[in-house]
Amino acid sequence: MKPLTTTEFLLNTDGSVYHLQLKPEHVAETIITVGDPERVAEVSKHFERIEYKIQNREFVTHTGFFKNGKRVTVISTGIGTDNVEIVITEIDALFNIDFETRLPKSKITSLNFIRIGTTGTIKNEIALDSFLVAESAIGLDNLMHFYDAPNNSDELLLADALAEYIEKKNEDLFIFPYAFSASKTLLAQFCVEPFIKSITVTTPGFYAPQGRAMRTKLTERNLVFILGNFNWKNTSLTNFEMETSALYGMARVLGHHAISVSAVLANRVQETFSTQSQVTINKLIEKVIEIISRNDE
Repeated sequence: MKPLTTTEFLLNTDGSVYHLQLKPEHVAETIITVGDPERVAEVSKHFERIEYKIQNREFVTHTGFFKNGKRVTVISTGIGTDNVEIVITEIDALFNIDFETRLPKSKITSLNFIRIGTTGTIKNEIALDSFLVAESAIGLDNLMHFYDAPNNSDELLLADALAEYIEKKNEDLFIFPYAFSASKTLLAQFCVEPFIKSITVTTPGFYAPQGRAMRTKLTERNLVFILGNFNWKNTSLTNFEMETSALYGMARVLGHHAISVSAVLANRVQETFSTQSQVTINKLIEKVIEIISRNDE
């Protein structure tokens, strides 16, 4: 195997990875990801001690310790699957690429990624301020089509069924979905009250790809209802967000564990929005920390 070139594995002059500006010693093996850079501090305020902080662009990183001594990193990804690809790839490199030889290490470290996000449900029966845990994620973007990613048969069949369904509803949409499941280990930890298991739809945008129109005409104005009515072998789609399919896909490619949990701030069927969004997000953060801490005892 040839060493990675300087244009493939980019390092800054101080030896940190290009976008995140992190070195191997700066990151824990348990990583909480959030979209909003300001939400990093909302998580790290629960740390007993913060040992490292840095920000570059939208990527804010805090590494520290919970009260039980567990070392954790929380990092903001910003919005979108492209940003998630950067974050997961560069964090993996910190553990699994030898910076001197520029070759993969012989022993690969498997990491745990826990995403704390917000979402809008496309199901009438899911209440505002609920907590979802994504059993699987459907990507409507094209990121994971660029990777030779191993899928299981259920994932392939689900993606094919959704593609056929969408084409029948509107042949002008040109959507080629992909599907990845959560880590079974982490999913088991989060399949507790008050979490509702979900099949998340990850979209490549916030407006038209989620059926929103401002001053624009949409290829499909009824996208919320079309996707909300999809049912295949008792599998239905529950919510929109913009990162989880990349998180699950990249974790699969690189051999990591990933889980995504979200606070429901909007019900797109009822056209309602939470009146206590920050309270709900804070409660979700506290619940995630409780689960992580409990499962490390």
